[in-house]
Amino acid sequence: MNKRILSVFVLGAALFSAQAQQDKGGISKDMLKEIQQSYQGTATDKALRNAIGSNDIRKLALNQENLTGMDTHFSVRVNSKGVTDQKSSGRCWLFTGLNVMRARAIAQYGLGQFEFSQTYPFFYDQLEKANLFLQGVIDTGKKPMDDKMVEWLFRNPLSDGGTFTGVADIVGKYGVVPKEAMPETNSSENTARMAGLIALKLREQGLQLRTQVAAGVKPATLEKNKAEMLGTIYRMLVLNLGVPPTEFSWTRYDAKGNPVETAQYTPLSFLEKYGDKNLLTNYVMLMNDPSREYYKSYEIDYDRHRYDGTNWTYVNLPAEEIKQMAIASLKDSTMMYFSCDVGKFLNSERGLLDVNNYDYNSLMGTTFGMDKKQRIQTFASGSSHAMTLMAVDLNAAGKPTKWMVENSWGATNGYQGHLIMTDEWFDEYMFRLVVEKKFATPQVLEILKQQPIRLPAWDPMFAGEE
Repeated sequence: MNKRILSVFVLGAALFSAQAQQDKGGISKDMLKEIQQSYQGTATDKALRNAIGSNDIRKLALNQENLTGMDTHFSVRVNSKGVTDQKSSGRCWLFTGLNVMRARAIAQYGLGQFEFSQTYPFFYDQLEKANLFLQGVIDTGKKPMDDKMVEWLFRNPLSDGGTFTGVADIVGKYGVVPKEAMPETNSSENTARMAGLIALKLREQGLQLRTQVAAGVKPATLEKNKAEMLGTIYRMLVLNLGVPPTEFSWTRYDAKGNPVETAQYTPLSFLEKYGDKNLLTNYVMLMNDPSREYYKSYEIDYDRHRYDGTNWTYVNLPAEEIKQMAIASLKDSTMMYFSCDVGKFLNSERGLLDVNNYDYNSLMGTTFGMDKKQRIQTFASGSSHAMTLMAVDLNAAGKPTKWMVENSWGATNGYQGHLIMTDEWFDEYMFRLVVEKKFATPQVLEILKQQPIRLPAWDPMFAGEE
């Protein structure tokens, strides 16, 4: 057979085969006709189209039967110490961790209005994350750009989100300062522009380091070059956030506003006196992830805020067991770091998290039937926001009916700056809780002695709270 004719024949066969494959899995004319017939165009459908076309779906799905008076009584409650506001930033993890320490400091010293500076640890969080990225690039420098770890690093050079591990990593190393010593700036309250510029610079620096690794540059030189790159990042942070104090004078006032003591501090000595230097050793991180085996310890690679820090490590437990430790903590007047999928079924006007807030099933004429395990497996749900768990309401049998958290979205948001959640919502959308070890069960403490199962950085549970 003529070679030209043969090649045309082979090409045609290949095109026919490819077309056949596409036709097999595509939407055929008959299938499209069947799909189109599923929409009947009834008067009800037309009314729904008109309503949805010009209104927020949540307003239309708002369950009127669930708008009865909201019960705000809690049988066990730790009093709020003043609602904070993270503004347009992803620092909820930091606000929450500092708020837990703040509550203890106010109770111990009888303080009046008091906040730790969120800007100070955030400055070092961003610097340490920059180093985490650059050192990760060096460590993977001989791998191809399409390697999954390399790709993940360049997709995630920097974030203002995080977890309680970040509070322990950063505060434990750099200490804390009062808000007056390093107040908020426009960039700390609106992090997107600053973060975008730093991430852009880090990606450029990462490529430069990969080129140097490929050229066989010695480790000592790579370390020196990385330090110079971090100097650039440090300057960018100073321009946006200010210079972190190394020493400062601070006057303590009592609850009536009377001065009690004026002293000189360093950030670490202030942590020693007013904070909690045992953040890494005194707390247990718990997770409710039904997609994985319970009663196991897990850690997530690169889910830390310092290269020399600690990966997010947790014990996976049924929700009911986590609740019992939470109740024990609240009965002891101790707030907790708590995180959840806050966007699900939130009525922000009322400050209520309730699975019955919205009736999407009736509005859309279908059901949304995945359980928590299935939502996690399909990336439909995950931990997105951290808050301070501060109250629970128990019925006559001692079972929780609802919970309340102190949020960091300002005092006018939600219910007086707080969110109330039903126990059913807690089961479905609570993910993480951090408790002091004295409230952990003996079984949990034993599990912590296990070698944790390491999950990759791209695991769904990696996502930091924002």
